[in-house]
Amino acid sequence: MGALLVAEGDTFTPPGAADFDLPPIFGFVTKPMILVVLSVIIVAAFFLISSRKLSIVPGRWQFAAESVYDFGRNNIAREQIGSKDFKPFIPLVLSLFTFILVNNLFGIIPFLQFPTMAHIGFPVALSVLVVYPVYHFVGMKRHGVGGYLKHQLFPPGAPKAVYLLLTPIEFIQKFIMNPITLAIRVFAAMFAGHLILMVFTVAGEFLLLHASGVFKPVSVVSFLFALLMTGVEALIQVIQAYVFAILSANYIGAALAEEH
Repeated sequence: MGALLVAEGDTFTPPGAADFDLPPIFGFVTKPMILVVLSVIIVAAFFLISSRKLSIVPGRWQFAAESVYDFGRNNIAREQIGSKDFKPFIPLVLSLFTFILVNNLFGIIPFLQFPTMAHIGFPVALSVLVVYPVYHFVGMKRHGVGGYLKHQLFPPGAPKAVYLLLTPIEFIQKFIMNPITLAIRVFAAMFAGHLILMVFTVAGEFLLLHASGVFKPVSVVSFLFALLMTGVEALIQVIQAYVFAILSANYIGAALAEEH
């Protein structure tokens, strides 16, 4: 876990948000920073090693890499952006999916055991500094600045009087809320899931080491719930990486679309 709290005397102290603020390992470098760098190395190494010796009949590594690539290409980029425009955005969509997936899965890998996206700064950086400028830029490039703003803020078919209310709502949604909610989805899921795992694990440890004899067997139940939630968390980690990538592609597709 990011940090394991110990019982103070006979009082159980549950984990909380403070346990996600990990101290620097050296200088200003923290564990989440190291994990982000490690995730980049893992993703790059996976694709480089898998594509070293390409063959018509793929081996295990090539098959795995091709499966991930096909999923990002066809199930995310092509479906959300459209068959006409999706190809230039495959590297971005695939990078977002694999990068977030690896960082999420760190939360259940022994010794690492910390989902990087549980620190709000990382998903915010991806959303605000990467996805947000990309989809607005490509939209303005295609439609022009004025055409893009009209495309986003004035949905066709609405009565003119309605635009007084509709346009501010569209502005808040497209230019303020979209990047915020994109980041919060993955952050909240990773934060809450890891906190639940910490609670069951630390509670089991407390019951085993500090509870009276009659309550010690209850620690087994707590540990079993921790194992069960680990499986659930693994599924959520994959889903959240997919959701982030598919929403990013959806925003790009909406910016490029001719119709609102």
